[in-house]
Amino acid sequence: MLRTLSIRDFVIVDSIELEFAPGFTVFTGETGAGKSILIDALALALGGRGDASVVREGAAKTDITAEFSTGSAADTWLAEHEFSNEDGGVLLRRVIDNAGRSKAFINGISATASQLRELGEMLVDIHGQHAHQSLLKNDAQRVLLDSQAGLLDEARAVAAAYKTWRALAKQREEFEANAKSVLLERERLEWQVNELQKLAVKPGEWGEISTEHSRLSHAASLIEGAQEALNAISESESSPILSQLSALTMKLSKLADIDAALRPVVDALEPARIQLQEAVYGLNDYLGRVELDPERLHLVEARLDAIHSTARKFRVAPEDLPQEYESLSAQLKQLANATDLDAMRAQEDKLKAAYMEVAVKLSKARAKAARTLGDAVTAAMQELSMSGGRFEVALHPCEPASYGVEQVEFMVAAHAGTSARPLAKVASGGELARISLAISVITSSATATPTLIFDEVDSGIGGGVAEVVGRLLKRLGRDRQVLCVTHLPQVASQANQHFQVSKRSTEGRTMSRIDFLDAKARIEEIARMLGGIEITATTRKHARELLAS
Repeated sequence: MLRTLSIRDFVIVDSIELEFAPGFTVFTGETGAGKSILIDALALALGGRGDASVVREGAAKTDITAEFSTGSAADTWLAEHEFSNEDGGVLLRRVIDNAGRSKAFINGISATASQLRELGEMLVDIHGQHAHQSLLKNDAQRVLLDSQAGLLDEARAVAAAYKTWRALAKQREEFEANAKSVLLERERLEWQVNELQKLAVKPGEWGEISTEHSRLSHAASLIEGAQEALNAISESESSPILSQLSALTMKLSKLADIDAALRPVVDALEPARIQLQEAVYGLNDYLGRVELDPERLHLVEARLDAIHSTARKFRVAPEDLPQEYESLSAQLKQLANATDLDAMRAQEDKLKAAYMEVAVKLSKARAKAARTLGDAVTAAMQELSMSGGRFEVALHPCEPASYGVEQVEFMVAAHAGTSARPLAKVASGGELARISLAISVITSSATATPTLIFDEVDSGIGGGVAEVVGRLLKRLGRDRQVLCVTHLPQVASQANQHFQVSKRSTEGRTMSRIDFLDAKARIEEIARMLGGIEITATTRKHARELLAS
């Protein structure tokens, strides 16, 4: 339920603070006073679109805050999105500056406009003054029926199944239309994959074989250099380094026994001698493994040349050939699957069958919901002075589509003895308004949304019908919070709470204000709605009678 609404610098509103109660609340006022501004402001707080044009002239920003009590669905959403607060309820805030930049907040935490909209759908259901116009469209009629019957998830499943089926069907059709070019592409990929498969380059092979080629091609130099080092260290006929170091270390060690100051020098030379000995072992081992192998060198050079020339042909680095093979193989496999017409047709039939299964299930549910909605709206029409009128929801079979296998169409017989015709062809605007209102009331009764808003949906009706409309809305207000912008005194008189919207000019600026009306003020407002500019004792008396009834 909407508890409070705060509006700052919105269009022609300077500052307004409103508190709301349960039940049926109306907003009335002179034509052009801005009765719908309240609805527009609330819609903005619920995530509606807004730009710099909503900011009051001369102001820096529009700031709208709406406080709601919440139900289980909204509380669950708030918890899942980490917007809950300890006090319960929810505070929605929307700020738009005069540059068109928008900010949104839920319980003081920054949010997106889409999150406001998602949460807002659980809190408020707005029926605009042009609702009857949208009801003339088949798409809107279908969505309304599905919403009323709780079939939106099933409708989404049908749309998803249709999309999957038609995507494959389109792929198959494109292949059939371009079979020659597809086959040429497949042949090209097959040739490339076969060539890479024959070469069979392994991951990391290019680096390994390059290192081996470098070693084999420099084998003579490597052997000569290692032998020269070995000779110098330990095998030279004239005082090899290791022998000299060993003799020097031994001599200094004896001298260190005489003068301990030489001991650090001996300690430094001993590791060097050990390291030289380790180098000798390493050189001997290396020379034992390295040999001149012209035949192996020839094989390695041939392999390098084959890899390099293939890489140049495929325009990739030699080390990337294994990845290129995997990529082309995957493309070939995908193309092979896509060009298997028999397999494609079989899969297409399977997907079509899956679509038909969920579509037929949806059709059955729609048929049941159509009868229920038809009966309920027909009953409401009798109350709205359309005695003998009849409302039907026709389901016309059609070719499979994203919305199912039937078109939904609202049909109306405005009077007894007449045939039902499409709602779009109802002659009287007043009849259309009454039927639209009946549908709005019936569908609102079925929804779990706690707050319902009707923005001049009673246009085009009057007299006794208007009184019935007021009673319908008041009845709806017993279980929900109902807010209604109206120009009919018969509707306004039924309200539990009454606000008056007016305009005033201050220092050349036009401002809108909203005032709560007490019992005395309500009489004056209802009298104004009944009698126009001049309020007489008679209109006041009539106003009292309306309020008393």
